[in-house]
Amino acid sequence: MKKSTSTSNNILFFIHPHIFLLLLLLLLCQWWSFASAAAAAPSSQGGSWNVLLSDIGISAMHMQLLNNDRVVMFDRTDFGMSNISLPDGKCRYDQNDTTLKVDCTAHSVEYNVASNSIRPLMVQTDVWCSSGSVFPDGSLVQTGGFNDGDKVVRVYKPCSNSTTNSTCDWEEIQGGLIQRRWYSTNHILPDGRQIIIGGRRAFNYEFYPKSASANNSYSLPFLVKTNDPNKIENNLYPFVFLNVDGNLFIFANNRAILFDYMKNVVLKNYPEIPGGDPRNYPSTGSAILLPLKNLQAQEIQAEVLVCGGAPKGSYTSALNGNFSGALSTCGRITITDPNPQWIMETMPLARTMGDMVILPNGNVLIINGAATGTAGWECGRDPVLKPVIYRPDNPFDSRFEIQNPSTIPRMYHSTAVLLRDGRVLVGGSNPHIYYNFTGVFFPTELSLEAFSPPYLDSVSEYLRPQITSPASQHAIGYGQRVPIRFKVAGRVDINLVTVTMVAPGFNTHSFTMNQRLLVLVSENVKLIGKNAYQINVVTPNNAKLAPPGYYLLFVVHQDIPSEGIWVKIQ
Repeated sequence: MKKSTSTSNNILFFIHPHIFLLLLLLLLCQWWSFASAAAAAPSSQGGSWNVLLSDIGISAMHMQLLNNDRVVMFDRTDFGMSNISLPDGKCRYDQNDTTLKVDCTAHSVEYNVASNSIRPLMVQTDVWCSSGSVFPDGSLVQTGGFNDGDKVVRVYKPCSNSTTNSTCDWEEIQGGLIQRRWYSTNHILPDGRQIIIGGRRAFNYEFYPKSASANNSYSLPFLVKTNDPNKIENNLYPFVFLNVDGNLFIFANNRAILFDYMKNVVLKNYPEIPGGDPRNYPSTGSAILLPLKNLQAQEIQAEVLVCGGAPKGSYTSALNGNFSGALSTCGRITITDPNPQWIMETMPLARTMGDMVILPNGNVLIINGAATGTAGWECGRDPVLKPVIYRPDNPFDSRFEIQNPSTIPRMYHSTAVLLRDGRVLVGGSNPHIYYNFTGVFFPTELSLEAFSPPYLDSVSEYLRPQITSPASQHAIGYGQRVPIRFKVAGRVDINLVTVTMVAPGFNTHSFTMNQRLLVLVSENVKLIGKNAYQINVVTPNNAKLAPPGYYLLFVVHQDIPSEGIWVKIQ
């Protein structure tokens, strides 16, 4: 027995001690190399996917969540029939339509999140590549489009949440715009108006609704300067954010300005983003205003993150069948800094046509898109199926986390918006002039799916807060102290509880207009009963920080958000 137990030990015993030490060092070095590589590489952290509906009748090119938990979506009207009929024998009669003069199918739908159902809506004029934002009263005001829709304003007023057989639909205002708006960007302003900026061959801006003092359009030379000389603009759907001082940060192509829209004056020219590559349509990166914090401070910091896109000349190359690799870089800039500079970071996955959605805990989800090519008909290849979460508060070089992949390519004309329960609704994808389901790389996609970030994993359920007071649809004022009550099944770390307010945005073409998150100033959490707590928060002081309207309010515990409640600040 004893003799047969140590064959391997005997072999080691007869190896020369120097050779043994050398082998041991080699093994240690190899182990260290593998460990270092594993630590450096961003790994899949989780998240899950669920197909909600396989066919909603349209491809969701535009998407907006409303305060009754319905999501309005719409596509073009000039590609022929969709896969969903208008109700009650309705038809659209449009002699200006370039494809179908009489159309009895819907090109807009309302998605009911609670019932996971679709209701067809009726748009009369072409909403292709249009823009919009939600007014303080909760109405979606959508502007422009193509052909007979380029100067039209459309208003969708959400029906009551208790309405089962909703009859609300689009109202159209002919001539609501002064300039034709196609590929424009909208932003809600502190006074409740919308500003509509740019668009194809529209180097100007205007307001809606009109007033006696602002019944005009106003020249914006910055859009001329950033216009590509080859007529491939690369400055369409400019990235626009309301700064904390009430002025607008406008990014187009590879440059940005701080703009006083009241005086029509450029207050600051920001440095060109390093590398000089374009980030707007059709290169089509994405951008987001990072969470606004320390709202009671004398000087509040605002940061913008711009990610992805395609190198110069990529659109022309794609038209000729050559698909350039997408950009893997992100630029982050403090727009309130007296001497602002871009800080560049590298994403784990290069991406064009990606969407950036701000999550209730202040992290950013980067989702959808392609690894090669650009936006445009048939111009993208190599779908990026894995989302990435960006954690802005993490140390540099440890902010990106790759998530579990979808099985559905979301290419040109895809969309994504945050829902009240913390999921992200994903739809769209149609890189073809018409709906095309066979014989193409990426068939027209009519499905809806939801991505659930890791904070919705069942293992974290016992840490997830549940807001008990106030009730949803609660009205709040500026600079107001508001008690928030919530429950948590597990033990609460009172130092890891925050309250956030999120303005849901209008998403199209990889940019979500008006998206905004504020971290509210709060007092320490107090235990008020079994598993019941109260935290007192102070709402933003003014409309420059939070324009009037509906927001989703979340309690976040250990990075895990509650289901949101709707609040209206006014």
